[in-house]
Amino acid sequence: MRATGRLTTAALGAALLLGCVAGPASSHPAESKRVLVFSKTAGFRHDSIPEGIATVKELGASGGFAVDATEDAGAFTGKNLRRYAAVVFMSTTGDVLDDAQQRAFEGYIHDGGAYVGVHAAADTEYDWAFYGGLAGAYFQSHPAIQPATVNVEDRGHPATSDLARTWDRTDEWYNYRSNPRERAHVLASLDEASYTGGTMNGDHPIAWCQDYQGGRAFYTGGGHTKESYADPAFRQHLLGGIRWAVGDAQADCRPENGYRPIFDGTGLDGWSQAGPGSFILSEDGTLTSTGGMGMLWYAGQSFGSYSLKLDWKMDGDDNSGVFVGFPPSDDPWSAVNNGYEIQIDATDVPEKTTGSVYGFQSADLKKRDRALNPPGEWNTYEIRVEGERLRIWLNGVKINDFTNTDPARSLRDGHVGIQNHGADDQVSFRDIRIKELPAKGR
Repeated sequence: MRATGRLTTAALGAALLLGCVAGPASSHPAESKRVLVFSKTAGFRHDSIPEGIATVKELGASGGFAVDATEDAGAFTGKNLRRYAAVVFMSTTGDVLDDAQQRAFEGYIHDGGAYVGVHAAADTEYDWAFYGGLAGAYFQSHPAIQPATVNVEDRGHPATSDLARTWDRTDEWYNYRSNPRERAHVLASLDEASYTGGTMNGDHPIAWCQDYQGGRAFYTGGGHTKESYADPAFRQHLLGGIRWAVGDAQADCRPENGYRPIFDGTGLDGWSQAGPGSFILSEDGTLTSTGGMGMLWYAGQSFGSYSLKLDWKMDGDDNSGVFVGFPPSDDPWSAVNNGYEIQIDATDVPEKTTGSVYGFQSADLKKRDRALNPPGEWNTYEIRVEGERLRIWLNGVKINDFTNTDPARSLRDGHVGIQNHGADDQVSFRDIRIKELPAKGR
């Protein structure tokens, strides 16, 4: 169904912040993205801050971004902040910026800058409403350091894509003054039954992301203990958050509420396999294609007006798609002939490539290219069907808006499924969820 081809990402950055950098800048090329780690405290000071700073520098050395560190709020000027793709607030506490510095940081975010908050960053600037919205929630209290179970809600974001569905770790677990779920996209939450001292009534976000007033914001409540920064899983979590913040990885960080899983990784109840090709379900809840042409479709219910979300990943130059609006059938070609395919292969012609309604309408390729993660990394689709209108979001960016005019392919009632295109294709899917929407008038 498409041609094949394999997809393929001198001066040292030695300049210091003028009078305010603690320690030398890392030795990356001058054109590298730069990250500023800010660790000023006006309240409690965490003894893990040095480990946190060292970790971000190590992550930058391997991840391709330069790192400066400072505790001098004088770094917060418009001119200086423009040098940085993200600013990491490393367990800051209290009132750390004056009015002029706050205005400079607000301007930086409005101009597309990024914020990464670690642990006590939520215990910072209580009287600055902009900062409270950026961080997502303020600290309220915490119990003793203890083990707890983290439920990973979004496994498409680079901060959580390498984690299992549950993550057991020891840290100091913050309670927050408000729940950020309605405003931010929750990546992980605490199982309050797994430890003592949680006060958020069973809905306890602990890591989240959001697009905020022109910029990006990522926060993790982990990182109180020194041991956190030696934990490979936490280091990868922090690296993924920074990579997303600086724009090296894309993800859907819009608030997500009201969805229910139709595939949560634990089994395939309600699903039916058509054709010889199939999918292997791994212990981590991922479906990976195997064999020849096939269609795994959700037979448990047909849908008319809905938002379908799912995460997908290609191994290389692979072909597959998500099908919507087709009748029940044991023939995988029935979906091809009677429904619509949203393609994931990025190497074909425009109307048959990632984000296209296959064979009918290309995605906006410029937006698609900016939103697309490369093979080996997870992507998230939202496919929204309302009446005969089909819209597609890739990692939170709308890239296609198509209206069906063919009565034989009506979108008003049909099934959803994922395709295994062929034996040579290695494609993975997970976390398929749906939210039914009010029906559009006929």
